[in-house]
Amino acid sequence: MKKAFILYIVMLAIGWASCSKLDEKPESVLTTDNFYQNEDQAKAAVTAAYRKLYESGQSIYNSLFQIGVEMATDDYEAGPRARNAHVRAISGLTHDASNDRMEQLWKQSYDAINVANIAIDRIALIRKENISATVQTRLINEARFLRALHYFNLVRWFGAVPLVLHEPASLSPEALYVEKASEAAVYAQIISDLTAAEALPAPGEYGANDIGRATSGAAKSLLAKVYLTRKDWANAVAKSKEVIDHHWYALFDNYADVFNVAKKNGIEHIFSAQFQGNSGYQGNSLASRSAPNEVPGVNGDYSDALHKQGGLYESFAEGDARKAVTFVTQMLSPTDGKLYTFEPHFNKYYDPAVIGNQGESSKNLPIIRYAEVLLIYAEALNELNGPSAEAYQAVDAVRQRAGVARLQDLAPSLNADAFRDSVFQERRKEFVYEYQRWFDLVRRGPDYYVKVLKAAGKTLAAPRHIHFPTPQRELNLNPKLKQDPLWENY
Repeated sequence: MKKAFILYIVMLAIGWASCSKLDEKPESVLTTDNFYQNEDQAKAAVTAAYRKLYESGQSIYNSLFQIGVEMATDDYEAGPRARNAHVRAISGLTHDASNDRMEQLWKQSYDAINVANIAIDRIALIRKENISATVQTRLINEARFLRALHYFNLVRWFGAVPLVLHEPASLSPEALYVEKASEAAVYAQIISDLTAAEALPAPGEYGANDIGRATSGAAKSLLAKVYLTRKDWANAVAKSKEVIDHHWYALFDNYADVFNVAKKNGIEHIFSAQFQGNSGYQGNSLASRSAPNEVPGVNGDYSDALHKQGGLYESFAEGDARKAVTFVTQMLSPTDGKLYTFEPHFNKYYDPAVIGNQGESSKNLPIIRYAEVLLIYAEALNELNGPSAEAYQAVDAVRQRAGVARLQDLAPSLNADAFRDSVFQERRKEFVYEYQRWFDLVRRGPDYYVKVLKAAGKTLAAPRHIHFPTPQRELNLNPKLKQDPLWENY
C-alpha cells in the first residue's frame, strides 16, 4: 500500500464525496471512465480506498474518531492543549449540529464510501482480458468490506443516514439529494457487504506487499460485531465461534506486543489502520496527542487526556499488565536526562523510535483484534444462555494474558446481569484508546449512557447523546435530509 504517486493520482481521479460535497465540482464524473481500464489501476483504486481510513491530518482513524466521538465518554476529555472549541464542546457534551467534528465525521465517511462505491462499480466493468477474474472479485469484496466498515460507523454515530451505493449518474437533484434510510436498511446493507467479503483470502494468504488488506477473517470478525450491536445474539455467537474455530488468530503472550512496531499485523491483529512514520506524514497522530508536554524534548501535545472522575486508571487490578502499556506516569527527558513524574497519560501509541516527534509514530491502530472476538463470543453467549463455562473461558483467556485472576476463580456463579457488567469492564480495560468506549456505552441504551456519564461528573449527559446530530452543513446542502428528532431543538 505504498505506491504513493499512483495513490495520489487515483485520489485526484475519484476522491469527491457523495452527500458531503454537493457544492463542489464533481470531477470524478469526468475522469473515472478513463481510469478503470486494467488490473493495476483497479488495485491502485482499492488502495486509495484503504488510505481513506488513515490519511494524514485529522482523518477518520487518525485521531478524528478520538476527538469527534470518544471525548463524549467517561474515559476521555479534551486535554489542556486541546485548542479547538468544537472538541472541547464534545468533551463537555455541549456540542450541537454546528460542530465541525461532526461535520468531518460525516463528510470524510461519505468521501470514503464514494471511493469504495466507484471501485465496486467500475472494477466490475473492466474487460476480462485486462484483469484476472480472481483479482477482480477480490478487489470488489475488499471495497465492499471498507464500505461496510464506514456505514457501520455512520449508523452507530448518527442513526438513520443516507444509503448511497453507487456514484452519482448525473448532476440532477434527484441523483445528488438522498434522504435518510432506516437504521434497519443500513444494517442490512452492511451485513450484505460483509457476507460477500467473507469470500476474501484467508489470513496469511496475501503476499508480503499486501499485508494489512481485509481478509475473510476480518469480514467474519466485523460481522460478529455487527450482530452483537444488533443484539442478534445467536448470529454473534455463531460468527465469532467460526473465527475462533478457524485458529487463524491468537492472543499475543505479551499484551505490549499488540502495540509493538516489530509485531505489526501479527497473530492477534485482525484488521488495523496502517501507520508508517517518516513516510510522507503517515504517522499515528494519537501518539503526539496523548504524549506529555511536561517533559523537555518529548514535545507532546497533551490534547487527549484521561477523564479522572471516570475512575478508569484506578479500575485496573494490581499487576494488570495492561495498565503499564496503556498509561505512563514517568518519563526520562531526552534533553536534560531528568526523570519527570506526572498524571497518567495514554501511552499505547508512543513510539520510542521517534522521541520528540511523535507525529511520526509507526504504531498501527487496531480496528478489530482477536481479544475482541473472544469478548464478543463471551458476551453473546451470556445474552443467549447465561454465563456458561465457555463464556467464562473466553473472558478468562483475555484476563490471563493480562496477568490477573480468572473471573471463574473470583466469581464463579455470576448471574447474567453481573456477567454482562464483567465483560463490559473487561472491554473497557482491554481497549483503552482504541475507539471502543463510546460504542460500548451507547449500545447499552440511553439510560445506561446517561447514568455512567453523570457518575463520572459529565452532568450534561442526556438521552440524545447516544447519537450525534446530523451536521447543519448537510441539512443546508440537502433539502431531503431531516434532523434526528432528539436533536431538533438543540
